[in-house]
Amino acid sequence: MAVQFCILHLVILGLIVDKSTGIFFVLFFLNLDMGAIKGNQNAIGNNGGHPKIGIEILWDGWYNDILNLYKEGGSDVEVRALIYEETKEKTKMSYTLWDRWIKEEIEFSETIKTGRLLSEAWWSKSGRKNLENKDFSYTGWYMNMKNRFGWTDRVANDLTTGGDKIAPPISWISSGE
Repeated sequence: MAVQFCILHLVILGLIVDKSTGIFFVLFFLNLDMGAIKGNQNAIGNNGGHPKIGIEILWDGWYNDILNLYKEGGSDVEVRALIYEETKEKTKMSYTLWDRWIKEEIEFSETIKTGRLLSEAWWSKSGRKNLENKDFSYTGWYMNMKNRFGWTDRVANDLTTGGDKIAPPISWISSGE
């Protein structure tokens, strides 16, 4: 037989007194907190909320579909949209779920990392192959590379060591006296 525990919370919110009769009323809030039934397998290790959604909700061959999208220069947004479309009956593909899968699901994380590499290679190849094409939008391609892959216009040289200047303090330089 399963044993059910419950916790009863009684919080007094206030006191109202009728001055003409001297009768007072107590306003209170009652909260009944019932834990999971002992032996409930769905409650083991679950501190509340829904159980974690893992990559098992993804379709067969998902990694090939994702890598093929990246191979065509696809972005993370396009991959999230693909996952959303393929799994919308089971769950919503949120940024939180995406971030958790990147951190916790090794197969998913490695697929995305490999895909990002393939996408950058596609875009690099596109720029290289179109060097002689006068109709190619170099500005658009360059802006895409900057925004998507972190390209910069200049290199910042840090002339410090751990925040300290490389040159010695003036007190180290002797005047020759």
